[in-house]
Amino acid sequence: MHLVSFDIFRTLGFPDTTVLKPAQFLNHKPLLQDADWVLFPEYWQLNALVYGLGCRVFPSEASYRIGHDKVEMTRAFQTVAPEHTPWTLIEANGPEERDQIWNTMPLPFVAKLPKASMGEGVWLIESRKDWLSYCEKTPVLYVQEYLPIDRDVRVVVVGDQVVTAYWRTQAEQGFYNNVARGGGIDNAPVPAVVTDLALRMAQRLGVDHVGFDIALVEGYPYVLEFNRLFGNQGLGQGSELKDAILGYLRSKSAPEDPDGPAPLWPVAV
Repeated sequence: MHLVSFDIFRTLGFPDTTVLKPAQFLNHKPLLQDADWVLFPEYWQLNALVYGLGCRVFPSEASYRIGHDKVEMTRAFQTVAPEHTPWTLIEANGPEERDQIWNTMPLPFVAKLPKASMGEGVWLIESRKDWLSYCEKTPVLYVQEYLPIDRDVRVVVVGDQVVTAYWRTQAEQGFYNNVARGGGIDNAPVPAVVTDLALRMAQRLGVDHVGFDIALVEGYPYVLEFNRLFGNQGLGQGSELKDAILGYLRSKSAPEDPDGPAPLWPVAV
């Protein structure tokens, strides 16, 4: 199995792997076409690699497409698991829409930028001033109900398995559970209802390298978002992630039926 990687740090120690710089990919078209898998390309490379060169990419195309925008991600969640998606309002950023949301969503509520990560671009709206300040920063109005939690769970899914799951505790300033914003890590056991939800959603959506953020409210899980490129702070120092990726790629490289599908109709002799 020959691999081409565009992310040297996420594929350290991978066997038979050629590392390329994203900006130089057009200089290596034969290499890319011959590779069994192309790993961790940039989002802007996706169309050229998948549709132009016919490459098999990892993470999956769905991981890129759905994970690129919180608006599109939430709408996907609402189609496959509406009962586990927080109440969300998404509107164009116009004066009528601003007033409509302000008059509909009870305080406090959460407002987000469509494209942000690591806790950036997320605000707790507690006043009209907060709301108007947010409205001046975003191209699209995206707000969710506030969930009364002081921690959430990060569930890392690779392929068809949960690699790890851990609690992310709230930062000292409150509200944020992201490790990048001062949140902590708690390795206490995570209920199966959380990991089961993450795995079901990953399989249903076709995402195969994601870190789901899931809140637990009185024992009931709500999926907040996922990150295609998640941090490794809670993964430990072992090789679990690398082994999971390589195992998944090998399983998808082998033909499922070496003899091919059976004919739909008897073959005339």
